[in-house]
Amino acid sequence: MFSDSSLDNLFSRRCVWVNGPVIVGAGPSGLAVGACLREQGVPFVVLERADCIASLWQKRTYDRLKLHLPKQFCQLPKLPFPKHFPEYPTKTQFVDYLESYAKHFEISPQFNECVQSAKYDEACRLWRLKTVSTNGSVRSEVEYICQWLVVATGENAECVVPEIEGLNEFEGELMHASEYKSGAKFSGKQVLVVGCGNSGMELSLDLCNHNAKPSMVVRSSVHVLPREVFGKSTFELAVMMMKWLPIWLVDKIMLILAWLILGNIEKYGLKRPSIGPLELKNSQGKTPVLDIGALQKIRSGDIDIVPGIKRFSGNFVELDNGENLEIDAVVLATGYRSNVPYWLQDTEFFCKNGFPRAPFPNGWKGKAGLYAVGFTRRGLSGASSDAMRIAQDIGEVWKEDLKQKKQKVSCHRRCISQF
Repeated sequence: MFSDSSLDNLFSRRCVWVNGPVIVGAGPSGLAVGACLREQGVPFVVLERADCIASLWQKRTYDRLKLHLPKQFCQLPKLPFPKHFPEYPTKTQFVDYLESYAKHFEISPQFNECVQSAKYDEACRLWRLKTVSTNGSVRSEVEYICQWLVVATGENAECVVPEIEGLNEFEGELMHASEYKSGAKFSGKQVLVVGCGNSGMELSLDLCNHNAKPSMVVRSSVHVLPREVFGKSTFELAVMMMKWLPIWLVDKIMLILAWLILGNIEKYGLKRPSIGPLELKNSQGKTPVLDIGALQKIRSGDIDIVPGIKRFSGNFVELDNGENLEIDAVVLATGYRSNVPYWLQDTEFFCKNGFPRAPFPNGWKGKAGLYAVGFTRRGLSGASSDAMRIAQDIGEVWKEDLKQKKQKVSCHRRCISQF
């Protein structure tokens, strides 16, 4: 006898053959691959665990967020931003752009579909993906079978929460930056921001603007650059110089310009790394902070810079220098990580950290029809470049297969006509 639950599982499980690649992830990277495949005439299926496209942007970002780079470096292939958009589009504008992008290229992801495992079947030379989907109270399991698998879950799939003594027993409000929307509810409160990257800096600035009193933990060295130099984007200037100059020289020029515009930031507790900002980004994936006003608040003392954390106790935090601070809330601006190792099985293509083993620009293609997009540590421009390569590569095989099938059909018809 089967129980009701086992019968439900039996009949809810189904197998789906995909006549083309499966793309895991409906963020900007997955959409870019879908658009490029559409141009190649290749069918595909996009699986997304959330209930919307670009869930990181829609659900896990703060209200004041804008693109840190000019829009021409953030647009996806085949469809630029609307001309009326500002140079640095807002979060809402970027989401609107992605929604119109998906509509333009007729990309309709399978939402609420979480990939549990993906494994290459050597016997049949196909990928098998097992997913769990939830539609209201109905839970169903699906197995997708395909020739190509495109991993587009990206660098920021899961929140990173550090292990700090006493953090779980902290008596105040505790949240990750992905849950932070606005500093309005923290007005008048002492807030500890853990992390000094772009998110940590911008959240601290937002807290100041809402009359909170932020202290920002700076445990390691960090590059802070002005977002613009003489009215021109710092990133755009660096890209231009790298066409003619070696990276070490561009780094030196950028640091001289930063010192002239921002001054000596080390006297405020912000120590610069020994490696230049571009070289550090390329080798370790650490993005320099593009200042949009936080540094001025640090100079004025509105944002307090504090060293590493030793432990939490009640509503207090003990710092590495022995100082104790009484705080009302903690915001963990400690970043994200890839989740690929949790579901992609039996492959040597990815490292344990969830990034391709092959360094840029060779990390987009693995063996047996496996591809990766959005892992270049070079933002949306890197993802767009890889998306075009992937679609071109799959498209060539797809068209060759179609050609051979047509030849077989044509030959079969000629043989029949001879009888």
